[in-house]
Amino acid sequence: MIMERRNFLKMAGVGAITLSTAPAAFSASVCDTEATFDKTYDVVIIGSGFAGLSAAIEAKRHGAKDVIIYEKLSMFGGNSAINGGLFAAPNTPMQAKEGVNDSIETMVQDQLAAGRGIADEALLRHVATHAAEALQLTIDAGAEYHPYLQQLGGHSVARTYQTSVSCGAGITQPLLKLARKEGAVTQNRAKFEGFIVNANNEVVGVNIREGYYFGKEDSGKVIKVNANRGVIMATGGFAQNIKLRMAQDPTLNHEVGCTNVEGSTGEGMLAMFKLGAVPVHLAHIQSGPWASPDEGGFGYVSNYSIYNFPHSVAINCATGKRFMDEIADRKTRADAQLKCRDAQGNPRPPIMITSYEHASQHPNCKKVLKYNVGWKFDSLKEIAERFDIPLQALERQVDEYNGYVKAGKDPQFGKIMDMAKDKYIKAPYTVVRLWPKAHYCQGGVQVNSQAEVLDSMSGEQIKGLFAAGEVTGGIHGVSRLGSCSIPECMVMGMTAGRNVMKG
Repeated sequence: MIMERRNFLKMAGVGAITLSTAPAAFSASVCDTEATFDKTYDVVIIGSGFAGLSAAIEAKRHGAKDVIIYEKLSMFGGNSAINGGLFAAPNTPMQAKEGVNDSIETMVQDQLAAGRGIADEALLRHVATHAAEALQLTIDAGAEYHPYLQQLGGHSVARTYQTSVSCGAGITQPLLKLARKEGAVTQNRAKFEGFIVNANNEVVGVNIREGYYFGKEDSGKVIKVNANRGVIMATGGFAQNIKLRMAQDPTLNHEVGCTNVEGSTGEGMLAMFKLGAVPVHLAHIQSGPWASPDEGGFGYVSNYSIYNFPHSVAINCATGKRFMDEIADRKTRADAQLKCRDAQGNPRPPIMITSYEHASQHPNCKKVLKYNVGWKFDSLKEIAERFDIPLQALERQVDEYNGYVKAGKDPQFGKIMDMAKDKYIKAPYTVVRLWPKAHYCQGGVQVNSQAEVLDSMSGEQIKGLFAAGEVTGGIHGVSRLGSCSIPECMVMGMTAGRNVMKG
């Protein structure tokens, strides 16, 4: 028996979604008796990234008898496993060690500024308040971090840790081990295919396609799984769903690369909309201004650039001059890069120049040079010739910038120069090219600070349904600051895991 639900995809400008995505149609089936289920768990979690893993750990620690994590791809960790491994938190031990003066309020205000007036202050404050706690959970699980802080674009102070392996797997792998140690069951190649609701429209389970192979939509077999306490959706964003992202922002077409895993296609989000969840900020899709057009996906350049931006110069090849604050928020920098074009309007990727002395301190530097996605030069003349840049303009710009380093102030773009102290642009140099790639979806379903998914009509929770991480929307507003996705995913995942056990 199939129950017809309100079609919220026709509301709030989301009507194009039904035409823009290839996944199979979802339906909410009614299940009146326990006997109709193939399997039963206290808590069912869809997605095995930061949010799903932290939710599983907390649910088990708060009394869940059994917890299952379903992952549709062959590998656990999802998009979290390949992200940059950057974790922002205020009032941390490393800040105390380095003498950094920070606070929850400062972190919230930095994010509100990036959000351009439409971020959710209550959710940002909830995440910032518990970020250090979530960071400690990763450390307790076995995550290791570089012994220094980074100050990323838009952050007023250095508050960002980075895993020693410089990617998210440095967190997801320890969390996966801990979740299993706590007793959570994990199953890969298991694709979510819709919710099961009871006669009172409460979510009581999910349809799962076991034995699923990505891209083969009819592979495996569909079973019905009961969730006694609730379902937690941690399915990530939809940046790999090109039709869906173009429905929100037509400029994000096939020519725009993407840093996400292939499974970031948004089916979980769409299914929640069909249940009546509120769609929020779907058109705000963030591009990473640290990405390179010379490699696929997130690649090696991204983390290299993030580390080096504070003591580097970004140069428009057409003019030989800087064109942005290298550590402004992501949207500001991505928009500035997209304006770097030739006379015919075609993209002309800008370059980032760094002193090799400082660039080589990041572990990705060797890989960037080895795989020919970055280059080493002995003079500015060589750089100018390689990238067809006006040499005199480039030389003047580098001299001027080095003057800003000496003075500790950037009158050109207002860059905070604290992390550039004594780090002059001098030979030998390393150079990478820059061009934004679709990276993070600010939009998704609306949740409250209890990680409850809210209903469009009532404004109350859709009973039995929680969500955390990139599948949710509205937290960051127009632009998310770098290194703020992991604390959001972790804190909201932990919140969902605790609150699902309160019902």
